[in-house]
Amino acid sequence: MDAVENAVAALQAGNLVVLPTDTVYGLCASAHNAVAAARINEMKKRPELAIAIIAASTDALIECVPEFRLGWQTLLEEVLPGPYTLVLPNPKRRLRTLSPGREETIGVRVPELPELSRQVLEQFGVVAASSANLHGEPDPKTVEQIPEEILNAVGAVIDVGELPGAPSTVIDLSGLVPRVTRQGAGDPQRVFDALG
Repeated sequence: MDAVENAVAALQAGNLVVLPTDTVYGLCASAHNAVAAARINEMKKRPELAIAIIAASTDALIECVPEFRLGWQTLLEEVLPGPYTLVLPNPKRRLRTLSPGREETIGVRVPELPELSRQVLEQFGVVAASSANLHGEPDPKTVEQIPEEILNAVGAVIDVGELPGAPSTVIDLSGLVPRVTRQGAGDPQRVFDALG
């Protein structure tokens, strides 16, 4: 079984996997498996914080949350793929367990994925993901920087060498005024310009 098949099988079995993105290594689980996704926060030793979903394409994202077709599709297609996590309204409260306390919103990403990660997501579908670090520790840009306790607990690891290391820029678009809640690798102005 090759690395991609191994990662897909692990996700299907409800296990966590480590996948590289365009920014840092991510700790991932099936977005549709609430128990598996909850283990991301447990493994990171952090409180119940929101976890974004990652898709291989904007089409896959919209398939997961069809309401994005109403008012968000153009923006998503204009700024993604890219180093952004966008917090969007989630009126049907899909995958609500990923946004504890803010179930009417959902964080979404379509990174410029390394080839192996792209293949995993194209075969498996949408995953819940957060950086593969312990809460408050630096984001890992190499597999060697991922804590051993995380590596020992996951079902698969895809290693593509060193990544840029700056996390995605998080922009909350769920309210009346867009808010940058974490400045990272992406330029927020690109999103603001696309919003018009």
